[in-house]
Amino acid sequence: MIIVPVKEGENIERALKKFKRKFEKTGVIKELRSRQQFNKPSVLKRLKMEHAIYVQKLRQAEEA
Repeated sequence: MIIVPVKEGENIERALKKFKRKFEKTGVIKELRSRQQFNKPSVLKRLKMEHAIYVQKLRQAEEA
């Protein structure tokens, strides 16, 4: 359960922003979306490899 302490006189929008930030950090939405569709392990492995290649190219471009 997420608890957001609200100080007296604090704006509701600010408290709501704090709540949203804490909720995002828990990763609930991300996990929920990943569970909606099953991906085969081979597909996940391929996606990880593609991401690693992409990141490697970005780092090489920064160095050059």
